[in-house]
Amino acid sequence: MYAFIEGIVEHKSSGELVINAGGVGYLLLCSQSTLSAAPPRGEFTRIYTHLSVREDAMELFGFTSQEEKAMFLRLTSISGIGPRTALGVLAAMPLPDLTLAILTGDAATLCRAPGIGKKTAQRITLELKDKLSAEDLPAGTQAVSLPGSSSADSAVGEAILALQSLGYTQSEAARAVSAAHQDAGDGAGADDLVRLALRGMMKG
Repeated sequence: MYAFIEGIVEHKSSGELVINAGGVGYLLLCSQSTLSAAPPRGEFTRIYTHLSVREDAMELFGFTSQEEKAMFLRLTSISGIGPRTALGVLAAMPLPDLTLAILTGDAATLCRAPGIGKKTAQRITLELKDKLSAEDLPAGTQAVSLPGSSSADSAVGEAILALQSLGYTQSEAARAVSAAHQDAGDGAGADDLVRLALRGMMKG
């Protein structure tokens, strides 16, 4: 019904954003990333929206990007995940981390979100993995080795497995190795990537 709303920020609070559009105050339920990205009170903004209609309530959800809204809609397409649960998943981690966790089947990372148990996390990865691709990742993380890819036995893939053996989740390892690969280039071996990735995580 509403693709987006443009107006002046009237109020920001935990999980809520009020936009004054044409003299009407729209209360939007938002993730923390959306609230952080929204400008201060009194400034103009555009918020992409989704209207959720239930028997007992109508709720308007807001997003600063179409990519975040698209992920929200993908999550709510899964049986058992409602709008507020989907918003909780988006609030629990940055969108690139969420995308990477789904692509790599990293259920442990998804379980960090409130209301998401192991079975639900596994269902998210199972149902959404084929709906996403490496192109949905931001620049700098597309070099990760995804399950079933032709690069699974490459230095990148070996480095990711090595970090997982040290206790890092698959998405944490993939993100760190990707950053190391960006710095070292295609000629770097697995040992070099592991060393650079660990150094980067210690700095972070």
